[in-house]
Amino acid sequence: MSKALTAVSMSVPQGNIESYITAIHSVPVLSAENERALATRYQEEGDLNAVRELILSHLRFVVHIARSYSGYGLPQADLIQEGNVGLMKAVKRFDPSVGVRLISFAVHWIKAEIHEFVLKNWRIVKVATTKAQRKLFFNLRGAKKSLNWLNNDEIKAVAEDLGVSEVEVRRMESRLNSRDTAFDLPNDADEETSFAPAAYLESPEEDPAQALEQQNWDDFHQKRLFNAMQSLDQRSQEIIAARWLSDEKTTLQELAEKYQVSAERIRQLEKNAMNKLKNTMS
Repeated sequence: MSKALTAVSMSVPQGNIESYITAIHSVPVLSAENERALATRYQEEGDLNAVRELILSHLRFVVHIARSYSGYGLPQADLIQEGNVGLMKAVKRFDPSVGVRLISFAVHWIKAEIHEFVLKNWRIVKVATTKAQRKLFFNLRGAKKSLNWLNNDEIKAVAEDLGVSEVEVRRMESRLNSRDTAFDLPNDADEETSFAPAAYLESPEEDPAQALEQQNWDDFHQKRLFNAMQSLDQRSQEIIAARWLSDEKTTLQELAEKYQVSAERIRQLEKNAMNKLKNTMS
């Protein structure tokens, strides 16, 4: 047993997953008596070597559970690693005096960690946030008898079986059947024929330094314009604001009626004010 323990690590290698699986299967499965003795040693003495033996002897079960989640397109090594985290949490909480085997107790913790990982990483936009949605996410695919959309009777049956509403079933089926587009191109993709949003979203303002410089420049000009406007009389300020600074540009005739002068006089006042602004800001 000791030779097998030193050969196996609880961390999953990203390169050769098959070597890892072969190694963990070399660790013998514990008998009920040995399992209970190791768990008791940890519970009463805090023996970390006992914990290690318990974990290593159950890693094969984690792999078996993790393989059932291979349909989500996530790396198998990551799924196994998350399941291992769940196993370690289970070992920490396991009470050998209850009389159940460790794997029966640990299944819940292993699946819980894998579920959380799948939900966080399967899509950028999360598809399952409520309890009902999470239940549907992990059960709807198995409930479907074909790749076709569910009919009304099937939707009703799934809703009753899982204890959720028919609206939730329809909504989750729609989400599961939608497709994601990668933001960046894969390393081996053909750039001329492949589409990636990242290639079409470049912006000169993406550089924080350039964005800050542009903001400072705009603030400087706005301050200069404000100071220059203060040099005008009240009527000229209102004319410039109405003609050039307002979202809806006011006509010369509208201003002429407001100030009870001719439209030509408004044009002259506007021209004189603009010239004064240019001289002040130059």
